[in-house]
Amino acid sequence: MTDTNAHLGLGEKKVDLPVRKGTIGPDVIDIGALYKNTGAFTYDPGFTSTASCESKITFIDGDEGVLLHRGYPIEQLAEHGDFLETCYLLLYGELPTAAQKKDFDYRVTHHTMVHEQMSRFFTGFRRDAHPMAVMVGTVGALSAFYHDSTDITDPHQRMVASLRMIAKMPTIAAMAYKYHIGQPFVYPQNDLDYASNFLRMCFAVPCEEYKVNPVLARAMDRIFILHADHEQNASTSTVRLAGSSGANPFACIAAGIACLWGPAHGGANEAALNMLMEIGTPDRIPEFIARAKDKNDPFRLMGFGHRVYKNYDPRAKIMQKTTHEVLAELGHTDDPLLQVAMELEKIALTDPYFIEKKLYPNIDFYSGITLKAMGFPTTMFTVLFALARTVGWIAQWAEMIEDPQQRIGRPRQLYTGAPKRDYVPLSKR
Repeated sequence: MTDTNAHLGLGEKKVDLPVRKGTIGPDVIDIGALYKNTGAFTYDPGFTSTASCESKITFIDGDEGVLLHRGYPIEQLAEHGDFLETCYLLLYGELPTAAQKKDFDYRVTHHTMVHEQMSRFFTGFRRDAHPMAVMVGTVGALSAFYHDSTDITDPHQRMVASLRMIAKMPTIAAMAYKYHIGQPFVYPQNDLDYASNFLRMCFAVPCEEYKVNPVLARAMDRIFILHADHEQNASTSTVRLAGSSGANPFACIAAGIACLWGPAHGGANEAALNMLMEIGTPDRIPEFIARAKDKNDPFRLMGFGHRVYKNYDPRAKIMQKTTHEVLAELGHTDDPLLQVAMELEKIALTDPYFIEKKLYPNIDFYSGITLKAMGFPTTMFTVLFALARTVGWIAQWAEMIEDPQQRIGRPRQLYTGAPKRDYVPLSKR
């Protein structure tokens, strides 16, 4: 018979802690009553051994290199589906029927426009403002424009807010890009699919017709799918923590965007691209590999390894294929950055140092090259990440709101400051 309790001894106190089992993945020791029964907390910086919630959305097995959305492998979703189908899956738990897909696509498409007064909101930013700074401000401001979908206790309003966020994020991201480069905003076009519409809003100009390249549109759609959700990462945890207070969904997503902006999270693909540019040519790779192995050298190889994955990132395999397709379509097969990337990848998969430390190429390794080839500046990379991750954030937020065990987040601490002491008047200090 399987033991369903973990036994903890703390001094003379003995407590039994329930062990909960998920569908797949490691067991979880429930420490909810630990403080009550022992007077002690757990200490887990970074929450690397702590499950903060129960979720049915995304599962990661970092050791095996597995990423599942509602049970479906990311490879299958990226290869056979499109981004809006993945959005439907994350939101509702099942893949849509043909009728459901048509209805969902229609509803998202017809929510893509933003309130016209939003365009004036952009002009409040300096002309050289970073697009992520613009995103944090404008997404947070959506709650000022859409009062009819901020009541989190109303299931209908939650659904409307979810659709609005997914639909309007490409428009807002494209507006941030256009404002960043000093070009006029381009309105969404309802006869285009999600990715094609976004590319048009980014790269069309009023003075000439813009035709969307289907290869680039498919690549963009795949990038969105690969970034749609990634379990309880820093930005998703931020969205859930903000939402636990009862904050409206627009404010919660803005909080997620702010967290994503950190270079250790959403800015990794930009860092990987900068590293490839610094290396420059394949013949310089040995020099940088040596530096990476030198403990006394601060240089780090960006785009390798992952906080969770201790195997090949499953998203990286799809992204590698997509990168080749984009560069071939644009005639960039001799791109020096790709040559450096391919040689680095070959070394990483055969060098004992990389194998021992499990430093496999991750998705950021390839996505930066692809986005640069498509015409996006590095300042837009994290914006595109935020656009794609919005559906994951909103699905996780909605799940949290509907969870009867949900409570406001309140982590505890190990206090190491001064003990209690008495106030000393200024004249006696």
